Amino acid sequence: MKKSLFILLFLAIADQVSAQIIDPKETAKRKATDRTNSAIDRSLDKGFDAVEDGISNIFKKKEKPAKSEKEDEGDSSSKESTKREENENNSETQEENTRAKSEKQVNKGENTATKTTFSANSKFDFIPGEKVIGYDDFSETSVGDFPLGWNTNSAAEIITFNDSPEKWLFMSQDGYFQPDFVSDMPDNFTLEYDIFTRYASNNILNYNFNIYASDNPRSDFSEAYYQNGIYFNWTGGTSNAGFIIYENGQEINKNENLTVKSLDCVGDNNEEPSKVHFAIWRQKNRLRVYIDELKVLDLPQAFSPKLKYNAFKLGSKYMNFSSADNKDEYMVSNVRYAVGAPDTRSKLITEGRFSTTGILFDVNSDQIKASSEGTLKEIAKVLKENPSVKIKIIGHTDADGAESANLALSEKRALSVKNALSSDFEVSSDRMLTEGKGESQPVDKNDTPQGKANNRRVEFVKL
Repeated sequence: MKKSLFILLFLAIADQVSAQIIDPKETAKRKATDRTNSAIDRSLDKGFDAVEDGISNIFKKKEKPAKSEKEDEGDSSSKESTKREENENNSETQEENTRAKSEKQVNKGENTATKTTFSANSKFDFIPGEKVIGYDDFSETSVGDFPLGWNTNSAAEIITFNDSPEKWLFMSQDGYFQPDFVSDMPDNFTLEYDIFTRYASNNILNYNFNIYASDNPRSDFSEAYYQNGIYFNWTGGTSNAGFIIYENGQEINKNENLTVKSLDCVGDNNEEPSKVHFAIWRQKNRLRVYIDELKVLDLPQAFSPKLKYNAFKLGSKYMNFSSADNKDEYMVSNVRYAVGAPDTRSKLITEGRFSTTGILFDVNSDQIKASSEGTLKEIAKVLKENPSVKIKIIGHTDADGAESANLALSEKRALSVKNALSSDFEVSSDRMLTEGKGESQPVDKNDTPQGKANNRRVEFVKL
C-alpha cells in the first residue's frame, strides 16, 4: 500500500515539474522579442518627444540616452549576456521608472539628498541681508513671457522644467539682462540668484555678471566695457573663470585664472547640467563672491568709496554660434536683493528676539537650502557662547496657498531648524522649543514677491 502511494505521489510531482519546465530556446527567443519590442518602444518615444511642442520639452529632447539602453541594443557581447542573467528578475518597467526618476531630478535641478548637512567647521560664512528690497522668482510671469521689471537688449522668456513649479528666465541670445530693482547699492548688501547652464556649442562661449557705477544705467546698458565696475565671467560649460575691476577706465585688479568646478558641465557635449547658487556680498569696500559653498572671491578693495554703484546685469557672449539641435542654455531664477547686516548677538541676547529671512527653504518644503549655512552657524555660535540661554524657534510663511497648509509647513520648518542646530552644530535640543505661526503674523505685504520673501522668515525668541 505504502509503495503504491509513493508511486502515485512521485507521478503527481513529476507531472507538475514537467508542466513548469521551460524550453531554453523558447525563453531566449521570447526575451529577444521582448527586448526588441522594448527598444522599438523607446525609439518611438524619443521620436515623439522630438516633435512635441512646448517650452518644457526643449529639455527632454536633448537628454542623453542612459547607458543601460545602449547596452540593451548591443546584445552580442558576453558581458551583456552576463548582465542579462544577473538582472533576469528585474522588470523593464522597474528600470524605466528608476531612470525616469533620475532624469526628473536632474531636469528639475532637485537635490537628491534627503537632508542638507551643515558643518560647524565650514569656511562658508555668507550671511544674507535681512531686509529684502528686491525679489523675483518669476512666479507672477507667464511661461513664454519676458518679466516686468527687467530690461534687456536681447531675447529671453520664462520657462519651466517638466512638472516643476519653479520658473526660470531662459536667456537664449547674446546680450544683457538687468533687474531694475537692483539699483543705488548701499555699502552693505547681498545679491543672490540661481544659475542653470547646459551645453556649450563653442570654446569661446562666455557668461558673466557686472556691477558698475553709471551716470545713466539705461544709456550704457548695452555696453560691454565701462569706466567703473566689476566684471566677473566664466567660459560656458567649463570651470574656467576670472574677473576684472575697472576704475576710470583702468584695470586696477584682475585674475583670469580662477577655477570653479561646480560651473563645469560634463558629458560628451557638456549636456550634464550645472545648477549653482551665486551669492554676492558687499561690505563697504569689500567684495565676496560665493558659488554654492565655495568662496570664489574675497577682495578687500573691490569697491571704490568715491563711486556710487547703481547697476547690475547678467550677460552672455557667443551663444549665437549654437545650433537648434544643441542650443546653449543659460538661465537665472530666485533673484534676491537684500540690505542690512544681521546682528544676532545683540538682538537675541540683549533684546531677546531675533528674526531672519536668511534661512531659506526649498519651495513648499522644510528642506533647508545650503546657502543658509552662514546664518545657522552665527546663531549656533551665539547659543554656544551663552549656554544658559534657551530659545523658541518660530516658523513663518507667506500667504500663498491654504492657511492650514502654511501652518503645518511653518511648524515643520521650525523643527528642521532645530534639528540642524542640534545635529550639525551640536546645540542641545533640550534648549530649543519650536512653533509654527503660518501666515498669521506678516511683517510685509503679501502682494509682491519681495513682500512675500520678507514674510518667509524664522524667528528666535529667548525664553
